[in-house]
Amino acid sequence: MRIISGLYKGRKIVAPKNLPVRPTTDMSKEALFNILNNQYYFDDISVLDLFSGTGNISYEFASRGTENITAVDSHYDCIKFINQTAESFEMLLQTIKSDVFKFLETNKNKYDIIFADPPYDFDKETFSKIPKLVFENQLLDEEGVLIIEHSKHTDLSDVKYFSQSKNYGGNAFSFFRYN
Repeated sequence: MRIISGLYKGRKIVAPKNLPVRPTTDMSKEALFNILNNQYYFDDISVLDLFSGTGNISYEFASRGTENITAVDSHYDCIKFINQTAESFEMLLQTIKSDVFKFLETNKNKYDIIFADPPYDFDKETFSKIPKLVFENQLLDEEGVLIIEHSKHTDLSDVKYFSQSKNYGGNAFSFFRYN
């Protein structure tokens, strides 16, 4: 895994083998950030990275100048790895060890971009809980976007607030917006 662009472009990140993760591929990550680059100034936004795993997405935002990043994961070793990596790169990331669904129920902050990379084996009902909680609890700024990464075989197009989906290899990103 590597950082695609920005201050830390080209830096490799090697996660321990014992982490229960499936990092976003470089190809998918590059395509996603090409889309976001045309819509946001990265140094002016706040980002919430859910099911953050290795922190791959958080590092990419930080490398591009985002300073307000919160990474949430329930696995202690993932949070520990993100903290160590962020410290070695001198990145400002806030990490929270929590069940993502409990965090979404209790959090009061708003974000410009919320990225979620849950386990691909979630059923559709569990995937659908993410946008439901984000929009019910008004965690997204009015012009913000929720992005859920999932298998291309999972169809979220009938979930409320769905905007579009983009497939990259075996991965897909579903985008959810207020309008």
